[in-house]
Amino acid sequence: AANRPEEAFFSKLDSNLRKNTAFVKKLKTITEAQRDSLMRDMTGLNLTKYISEAAASIIEAKLKMSDIQTAVQVCSALHQRYAEFSTQLLENWQKVLPLKKDDKNTNLSKTRVDLRFFAELVSCGVFTQKEGLPVLRNLLTFLTTSDREDHSNLSILLSFCRHCGDDFAGLLPRKVRLLCEKHGRMTPTNDFLSVEKQKSIQSLLKEYFRQICRHLQRDHKNLQVMERHNRRVLQTKGELSAEQKEKCEAAHLAFQKLSTTTQQLAELLDEDMPDLPMEEMTTLDNEGGSLDVHNRFKGGELDATSSLWEDEDSRSFYENLPDLKAFIPGILYKDSAQVTNNVPPLEEASEASLEEDLQKLEIEGIMEVEVEKEGGKEEKDLTETLLQEIEAPEEQEAAAGGPGVANKLLLDSFLTSLLHCVNREMVDQAAIQFCMNLNTKPNRIKLVRALFLVPRTRLDLLPFYARLVATLNPCMPDVANELVGMLKQDFKFHIKKKDQINIESKVKSVRFIGELVKFSIFPKSEALFCLKMLLLDFMHHYIEMACNLLETCGRFLFRSPDSHHRTKVYLEQMMRKKAVQALDSRYTTMIENAFYYCNPPETPAVAYVARPPLHQYIRKLLYKDLAKSSTEKVLRQMRKLDWENPDVAAYATRCLTAIWNVKYYNIRCVANLLAGLVAYQETVGPQVVDGVLEDIRLGMEVNHPKYNQRRVSMVHYLGELYNYRMVESSVIFKVLYSFITLGVNLDGSPSDLDPPDHLFRIRLVCILLETCGQYFNTGSSKKKLDCFIVFFQRYYWQKRSSEAFGEEVGFPVTVDYLVKDTLLILRPKTKLAENLEEAVAAVESLLSELKPKLPELLSSVPANEPGDQGGKQARDADVLGPIQEVEEDPDEDNHSIECSDQETEVDVDTDPLSNSQSQPLYDDLNMSSDEDHAMVEGTSSQDALRLVQRKPKHIVCTEDEDFMTAFDKMLSESLLHRNQEAVKPQADIVIPMSIRGGTQKKVYASIDKKMEEEKSTMNFILMTRKGHKPQFKSLEVPVSSELAQNLRDREEAERVEKEQVKMLTLNINERQEEEDYQEMLAAQQRPVVLNLNRDRRHKYQHPKGAPDADVIFGNKKR
Repeated sequence: AANRPEEAFFSKLDSNLRKNTAFVKKLKTITEAQRDSLMRDMTGLNLTKYISEAAASIIEAKLKMSDIQTAVQVCSALHQRYAEFSTQLLENWQKVLPLKKDDKNTNLSKTRVDLRFFAELVSCGVFTQKEGLPVLRNLLTFLTTSDREDHSNLSILLSFCRHCGDDFAGLLPRKVRLLCEKHGRMTPTNDFLSVEKQKSIQSLLKEYFRQICRHLQRDHKNLQVMERHNRRVLQTKGELSAEQKEKCEAAHLAFQKLSTTTQQLAELLDEDMPDLPMEEMTTLDNEGGSLDVHNRFKGGELDATSSLWEDEDSRSFYENLPDLKAFIPGILYKDSAQVTNNVPPLEEASEASLEEDLQKLEIEGIMEVEVEKEGGKEEKDLTETLLQEIEAPEEQEAAAGGPGVANKLLLDSFLTSLLHCVNREMVDQAAIQFCMNLNTKPNRIKLVRALFLVPRTRLDLLPFYARLVATLNPCMPDVANELVGMLKQDFKFHIKKKDQINIESKVKSVRFIGELVKFSIFPKSEALFCLKMLLLDFMHHYIEMACNLLETCGRFLFRSPDSHHRTKVYLEQMMRKKAVQALDSRYTTMIENAFYYCNPPETPAVAYVARPPLHQYIRKLLYKDLAKSSTEKVLRQMRKLDWENPDVAAYATRCLTAIWNVKYYNIRCVANLLAGLVAYQETVGPQVVDGVLEDIRLGMEVNHPKYNQRRVSMVHYLGELYNYRMVESSVIFKVLYSFITLGVNLDGSPSDLDPPDHLFRIRLVCILLETCGQYFNTGSSKKKLDCFIVFFQRYYWQKRSSEAFGEEVGFPVTVDYLVKDTLLILRPKTKLAENLEEAVAAVESLLSELKPKLPELLSSVPANEPGDQGGKQARDADVLGPIQEVEEDPDEDNHSIECSDQETEVDVDTDPLSNSQSQPLYDDLNMSSDEDHAMVEGTSSQDALRLVQRKPKHIVCTEDEDFMTAFDKMLSESLLHRNQEAVKPQADIVIPMSIRGGTQKKVYASIDKKMEEEKSTMNFILMTRKGHKPQFKSLEVPVSSELAQNLRDREEAERVEKEQVKMLTLNINERQEEEDYQEMLAAQQRPVVLNLNRDRRHKYQHPKGAPDADVIFGNKKR
């Protein structure tokens, strides 16, 4: 302003009236695009006489927020050239701005622009602080004090704080302050005004913010009251009126808008948002139970919007729609978007009109069938009508001004391709293609018809067609409106017809409605009224239509807060109708499926046990990773565990025992793993075996069906443990006998441990025999198994002959086949009993054969063993006691026979399994491998059972003679070669024993003296010959001499060579033992094949003897 030009300067400028008037008019329409032209015109014009008009024009200009900078620049240029401009401009401002209490602020948007414009003029110096600040303060005071109730000026003050708050109020947004504190920077300050003046304006803004906070809390409370009232209405009436819905939605929108702007103002003022306490549901809980009426799934795994959908993919399909407006030019959908104002809303039919239609339907239901038929003739099906219109496309296109031939071909190709849109990407691409190339009104009409006339058998297209409509809805809402109207009309037609045909078309219509409901295209209230109409006459096709509608969108309606109660009422009504009506089983199943799909029963969540990482790793190794190919790998990992830690060892043992957690075909792998682990951890084997035996015994005592699979796994595990030599055959037979004796009454009286109709023990016996019975084919084990089969047949026929099985309830044929298959595999030639009498007779015959041999066998048992007392008590009671078996040789698997009358023990408390669990598992190395126990039976009845040692029987064969001949020949050749070898000179001379002994004595005598002294010499024996007698002298040679060093090197080399030979010998021995062990395991696993032709087939003998090559050609070396 101090550098304003002189008066002479203005005389050189253009003072044309027309140009100056045009410039003043131009100031009324200031825009950002006119900045350069305005500045250029102003520099060439003399506006001295037009300053007041120019100031008035600027104030009257309808500016936008983006035009303020241009207006400020023009005002600044005018102020720099004309001194009276600022005064004229301020006077015009005071006329326009609402500064008094009685003034009304009618145009909020212009006030927002004017406030910022005036503040910018003060900031750039057009108005001095003395002139401009009082006006600005008065304007802010007016805006904050005249709006204490509605707070409609919040957007004006928010814009002022955002753009001018740092200059006039010293505002620092909270985000900026936190960033400065985080990075250790100084907070920026603005010294445009003094601190006192900034605090004065800041206090006005903060007081207004406190008023807004109170307003927000008041609106939040009122909104909660309104929601509580609506919930009570929904509970009592099941629905809300349209007025209540609109009022509630308006309150929600107003509260959300106020909350958003308040949060923005709090951010700018660096203030905290007020607390909005949530309403406690105590009263509502007392009235309506503990159910949250808005969403009963709230608080569960699926909450808020997630509860509406079954999974994340469904939620993404129905909610994540492509935004066509984001990447399609607006010109392509401008005309279709304007149709929104002319097209009636989706909820055109109010609930009152729907109720009227419902009453009409009830009246029509009373009418006679003939009248219904006549009415059906008058009204046509919408589908047929549309098909007839499509058959005459030329007239339709002429009436609508349709596209050309090329556009028609393109549209037909597009409509045909819709039948192949079977995934999300194809449908979204089709929506973009239609909006880009085919968006005309006739094409939209044809698209709606094509969507409505989807083939009735292509129900799989309905979700994708609904997604296409939902994607196009923001750009062309008339497509959704037309389709919804057609579906409503078609649904009403099917309701009125009441015929029992075209069920596929009816199902297609209701399923299409359900898909549009989930995309929020078809109103929920309309869908619920459709369901209500179907429930009025709930039979035949209406049942299928209702069930299909519920299967499509029933869960969505039931879980939506605004439709939960009404859907619940209709579902209960449907179930009541099902209960009172005599419906077909197919309809009953459909109704139940639809109901439980919408409202699935609540199941408690599975409680998972939190295990330490090491325990999880052990379970993963044994229960998931272990397989036939990974046994060695898992064994190495199990060996790496800290077996010294008792907790780790106990848990690993427990996991090895809990075999029911392993897949059935991997049980053998666990037994193999345990057999390999016992070689490094000896205590694991007995503990696992004891646990298995204890669990088997516990299963027999509990005898609950839920443990059946566990018992099967345990018995199979026991058999595999025997296969891998972890238990003896005596343990197997004791378990087998316990299956047929524990709790079994021979007189046929019922037993709690083994009821007559309980056949599971038979299955356990068969499983154990199938697992390891093929190895009981030789020695005493074969005789033990033969005896057991006799007793087992008696047990089997006792079950089969019991009163539980008769003509009405036959004996299970599967158990019969299982027993026969098991016994025939083990003993193909054994004749099985045909009835109970034969089985009992076989047992008595076996007992009569074994009783004479019992006294001698019992006499061999020591007196201090428990078996002696048992035998004595048995003799005293004149009852046959159990035969105590002799420990067997696990290598040969030959045992003394154990065929005792186990069934004669009537006492249930007797535990035949306890002895087997307490017996130690003998190691193979502790047993004598050359002892072979055999059974020798005498011919007379008085012969006792004797144990004898038999020498190996030599069987003479021709192979032995050939072997001896070849062996003798080899010895003779070896001796002959030995004589022809050259004599090697001895490297060392043998020292005589007399000299060696004397030397040793001298050495031992000097040990005590030189124990702690380091030897510096080495003793040699020097032999000289005097005459015919050798003489020996001791010679001390220094250790460092070449003679002593060579001797040491040679002795060290010999020692190293001996160590190598020793290690090779030991390795060969260990490898041979390992090969023998592997060969023995392989031999046990494969069946024994007897060579029956060994004694029959003799080696071919030439009649004149085989020719001898050495005799013919001579034994000459080449």
